[in-house]
Amino acid sequence: MGKTAFLFPGQGSQSVGMGAEFYQEYEVVREIFDMAEETVKMHIANLCFKGPMEDLTQTVNLQPAVTTVNLACLAVLKKEGVAYDFCAGHSLGEYSALNAAEVVSAEDTIKLVYHRGSLMHRESLKNKGAMHAIVGLPIDGVAALVSEIQSQGIVSVANHNSELQIVITGSPEYVEQVSELAGQKGAKAIPLKVSGAWHSELIRGAEEEFNTLLSEINFHHPDKTLVLNVTGEMATDADEIKNGMQRQLCSPVKWYDAVNTLIQQKMDTFVEVGPGRVLTGLLKKIIPSDYPAKIYNVSGMKQLEKFLQENV
Repeated sequence: MGKTAFLFPGQGSQSVGMGAEFYQEYEVVREIFDMAEETVKMHIANLCFKGPMEDLTQTVNLQPAVTTVNLACLAVLKKEGVAYDFCAGHSLGEYSALNAAEVVSAEDTIKLVYHRGSLMHRESLKNKGAMHAIVGLPIDGVAALVSEIQSQGIVSVANHNSELQIVITGSPEYVEQVSELAGQKGAKAIPLKVSGAWHSELIRGAEEEFNTLLSEINFHHPDKTLVLNVTGEMATDADEIKNGMQRQLCSPVKWYDAVNTLIQQKMDTFVEVGPGRVLTGLLKKIIPSDYPAKIYNVSGMKQLEKFLQENV
């Protein structure tokens, strides 16, 4: 038997209309949207299906919206009898992975991301931040440039997305300086459309309050193996997972390491469960060309039908 990993996207995967097809087709999806709206007192369905994009992209709205769609896509796959062995999620997506692994209930998942978004938004208003994707340098090269500038101000690595795609985060002027140095090394720096310096010291002010909320949430022993952002490694213990989530807010996302951990575990099917194709794109950059893997994204009816035809 092969092994399947469910991977959940985060911020940057959103689009107006996300989740609408499954909402029309599946009662279980309508129930998830109703639960999410009741939990956070927001019109999530309206926001997801009609936008506008400007409202949808605000982190305080986006985090519960994307997570609701992720959980809806997961519910559809479960309804169709799809089995899976491992779970991981990129940054915000890690909360959906917690639910997929049955560590945290769906209601608690939505509650956590709603408060996470609110606290991150609050800190972003206090501390102006920026994020750039550095394309063309490995992690050691980017880390060396970051350490050159760190003595002057706040800048750090936010995401190790693929071998040669590293996201940096911090105060705008210092992020810009690292980007200029990267450009001198032949790399390309791409400013990201974000409202804050996520995974940086600039949102450290949210950490204590968020961790207090986390401590009140019941974490169960996982039913599936999780691969954590903060370590890029497998976690099978509820306390270990909770500790990882307490560190996640201001720590780098080790996505490249996480995918390589899944490869080492001989995963043969990778399914991006949620809107967009961000993780699918990263998988194609990370997985070696001679590694026998099937990669899918399931966020609408056509993609679901293709996946089911080939796998169930």
